[in-house]
Amino acid sequence: MNEAELIARAAGGDRVAQRALYDSHVDRVYRLAYRLAGDEDLARDFTQETFIRAFERLSGFRGEARLSTWLHAIATTVSLNGLRKVRRIGTRETAIEEVDSSGVMGPDSAEPDLREALQKAIDRLPAGYRAVFLMHDVEGYTHEEIGEALGIQPGTSKAQLFRARGRLREWLAPFAGVWSA
Repeated sequence: MNEAELIARAAGGDRVAQRALYDSHVDRVYRLAYRLAGDEDLARDFTQETFIRAFERLSGFRGEARLSTWLHAIATTVSLNGLRKVRRIGTRETAIEEVDSSGVMGPDSAEPDLREALQKAIDRLPAGYRAVFLMHDVEGYTHEEIGEALGIQPGTSKAQLFRARGRLREWLAPFAGVWSA
């Protein structure tokens, strides 16, 4: 059975077809949610919420884009909205002494582990930049697909990617010698 048939059956409430669609897309949706959230529990919650919303709205899927692009748009929206809620709650619970006022990673505060520093830098990106960066550079989506998924123009996607890469270069400058070594 091809994906179009699975979509039609899943939209009609066929649990087997829904499970097949879930199984074929869950890993990619989870990876996106995890990269946006930076937390396994949140990523699992966002992945579950993505599929709940997708199956509720599957009858409205027109097939103009690939199903994976449509699911990524839902996952991005669910994750970014979920993160806003978590951050709002978290800011109410964070003591003022715990907040780093500089907002810039200097050589003294740089993490010894490049991977950890990279993840922290990605997490610091504004939500739109982070989504475009992850979808393009990590997941391999084109600017046209990103634009369609996020409801932005491809040129906006390109600009946000350029700015995201610039910020990452700036924040990860203390590791420049590590990359060239």
